[in-house]
Amino acid sequence: MDCDRCGEPAVMHAAYSGAHLCETHFRRSVEKRVRRRIREDGLVPEAATPEKPVTWLIGLSGGKDSVALAQILAETFAEDPRIELFALSIHEGIEGYRDESLAAAEDLTSDLEIHHETVSYAEEFDVRMDEVVEDDPESMAACAYCGVFRRDLLSAYAEEDDADLLLTGHNLDDEAETAMMNFLEGDVEQMAKHFDASLGPLPERTLTDRHVPRAKPLRDVPEKEVALYARLRDLPAHITECPHASESFRGKIQSLLYELEESHPGTRHSIMAGYERLARQASRSVDRDRSYTSCDTCGAPTTGGRCRKCQLLDALDA
Repeated sequence: MDCDRCGEPAVMHAAYSGAHLCETHFRRSVEKRVRRRIREDGLVPEAATPEKPVTWLIGLSGGKDSVALAQILAETFAEDPRIELFALSIHEGIEGYRDESLAAAEDLTSDLEIHHETVSYAEEFDVRMDEVVEDDPESMAACAYCGVFRRDLLSAYAEEDDADLLLTGHNLDDEAETAMMNFLEGDVEQMAKHFDASLGPLPERTLTDRHVPRAKPLRDVPEKEVALYARLRDLPAHITECPHASESFRGKIQSLLYELEESHPGTRHSIMAGYERLARQASRSVDRDRSYTSCDTCGAPTTGGRCRKCQLLDALDA
């Protein structure tokens, strides 16, 4: 097939839109969607100036999503002195897996001349995911532990480095899965939290005074398109599934969405369009009066006496 825009050989076909695009126009399409999301979510504040720039922390795993995001952000703001970028990578303690992705992250940030730091669960929490999976005191999927620890570290370092925004490489598939999980679990409060934490435009959020705000500029781009973009641009991305990935609820939702998208192209986009409206309404109507306090152990913001990370670390030490 030929590109709809220039007649050159197409490298992809988007069934949800019917578009056939060549390499050049496909790359432009991905970049355009990311930049549009940055504008629509109001991520660059009007008050930002070259004299008073804002700092964005990129959570850089070294996988295709975060690598593609870092590349696009670096190119978008290369000549914009209002935005300062730096990146943080996390070593979870997964033998034979994370080392390669961290090498990819190091190569990319070196090429882009972005300041890059790496921290580890071992240094910060004295735990390694390989050991956590063996102990599993809470009888949870590995991703449940890892997600809590990763979010805590990203938030802590964003606070420590005075970041104005924390950006992650969540793509359309990731967000549609989260939306489906929250909806099927009937978790209206989680919908509201999702909107306030990372989904809604910054001016509409209500919790930005308690945490460094998050943003997901890739959330309009399907996972396969992110992977193709990374490959076509020859980015140093490590594309291998974590060995501890399990058949969790998210995994089942992922399989369901693949089937739905195959038979009904555009399902993911439709889910997110409706979910964002629901999440916005939930944010406005759910009781948000629960007071935030500081964790008794680590000082992180929490609605209880101790944060979830400290609870899990105690369970692992028991």
